[in-house]
Amino acid sequence: MASPSRRLQTKPVITCFKSVLLIYTLIIWITGVILLAVGIWGKVSLENYFSLLNEKATNVPFVLIGTGTVIVLLGTFGCFATCRGAAWMLKLYAMFLTLIFLVEMVAAIVGFVFRHEIKNSFKNNYEKILKQYNSAGDYRSDAVDKIQNKLHCCGVTDYKDWKDTNYYSEKGFPKSCCKLDNCSPERDADKVNNEGCFIRVMTIIESEMEVVAGISFGVACFQLIGIFLAYCLSRAITNNQYEIV
Repeated sequence: MASPSRRLQTKPVITCFKSVLLIYTLIIWITGVILLAVGIWGKVSLENYFSLLNEKATNVPFVLIGTGTVIVLLGTFGCFATCRGAAWMLKLYAMFLTLIFLVEMVAAIVGFVFRHEIKNSFKNNYEKILKQYNSAGDYRSDAVDKIQNKLHCCGVTDYKDWKDTNYYSEKGFPKSCCKLDNCSPERDADKVNNEGCFIRVMTIIESEMEVVAGISFGVACFQLIGIFLAYCLSRAITNNQYEIV
């Protein structure tokens, strides 16, 4: 059995770890909310761009939303485990943080490695959608119109891409290519935007995805602190229980 003085030395350490871990868990909970908000923002603001990639790419915002939700729930569990001071719950908390950290790192590496394939996929799909374009058509045709209206661009590399489409041979350029609102460009190239959409879209995606990647990477690295704190507190509590015995 440990001496009373030894136990008195251990209790302040446990209290200190508990306080720091509670503050950390609160921050983790807030970062989970931020990640959730980033996922929702990506779904809303980048939906047009993702829809022109492929079906898997449209799941990216949902991955962020899911990860943010899990972190929020995990933060709640971590707060409960810290307040209870249960060693097994703290170890479980550290294990969950480790798993999420590994998943986020793998996702970040995969996204970085295949970033060039995303560009090629977007360009190929954009060209394919132009050939199948219908002004009253599906959601991808609507996405093309929204992008061309918002970015004031026309076609993939330039407006001439439309000349190889069935829509152009029947009706000319779509209204989303117009330089001015409510124009009827038909086949008059002077009335449409000359610059293509590919470079503009890639610039926007890269800049906004850098924000998403930066936040995700910061959250992942911050979890290492929580893993260390949860493990140390669990060990301190376990040692204190042995000292009492």
